[in-house]
Amino acid sequence: MFKGSMTALITPMNTDGSLDLPSMGRFIDWQIQQGTSALIPVGTTGESPTLTHDEHAKVVEFTIKSAGGRVPVIAGAGSNSTAEAVGMAQQAQKAGASAVLVVTPYYNKPTQEGVYRHFMAVADAISIPVILHNIPGRSIIDISVETMARLALHPNIIGVKDSTGDLLRPLLVRRAVKKQFNQISGEDGTAVSFLAAGGDGCISVTANVAPALCAQVQQSWNDGNVMDAMELQDRLLPLHDSLFCESNPVPVKFAASVLGLMGETCRLPLAPLADASRARVKAALDAVGLLD
Repeated sequence: MFKGSMTALITPMNTDGSLDLPSMGRFIDWQIQQGTSALIPVGTTGESPTLTHDEHAKVVEFTIKSAGGRVPVIAGAGSNSTAEAVGMAQQAQKAGASAVLVVTPYYNKPTQEGVYRHFMAVADAISIPVILHNIPGRSIIDISVETMARLALHPNIIGVKDSTGDLLRPLLVRRAVKKQFNQISGEDGTAVSFLAAGGDGCISVTANVAPALCAQVQQSWNDGNVMDAMELQDRLLPLHDSLFCESNPVPVKFAASVLGLMGETCRLPLAPLADASRARVKAALDAVGLLD
């Protein structure tokens, strides 16, 4: 079971768009020092759609090596091509990943039977845990509760990153899945509410720039300090909102550059952050206390 505040890592890039691995190494060390409980490279926040296959593998391998066993690494292995997702998952297992995060196939609009067969093919191809990523806002297709219950019968499929924003969903999944099932929020703004619905933690975008505060939210809840967790969540809310004022990860990369963690460069088709959005992100960083 993966718990706590887990960071959906941004991928540092030089101004020419090439990978900036020195910055990534420093960033990973800082994340672990700040209390992040797991690292998730090459998801959507890591700009996986614009990485080559070689770059994807390089980032996964680099993250695992840099983490050095201090925290789990859950490697992104998502694609709308099942064969490609299988290959990425096998590469992640070979590199030493603790688990893989596999997103619902996007663009193809498969039926629920197609969704089921896609994830089963990945799970059958590897022996490390598979976490489903349900994010209909980006992939269009939802993993229904019934399909999730079918998938959970596979011993390698151990949980879900739920980015639906539907707080009834974790309750329904708990009723439908007949085993211990790792439910992780993929929505920063509902992280505490998700815990109250029986969740185990959050795979966070905000934790890229506020890892200690995000970790404190999860720790406070786990310690039974519900009011502390809620107060921290209220404090972080302006930052959560601002980091999605434009397409992720453009705002959070800009925020990371303001904090001196890395450059703000994203690859096309993601454009640089607009001036009004820059002001909004800076104001949120200040409001949370990260510019002190």
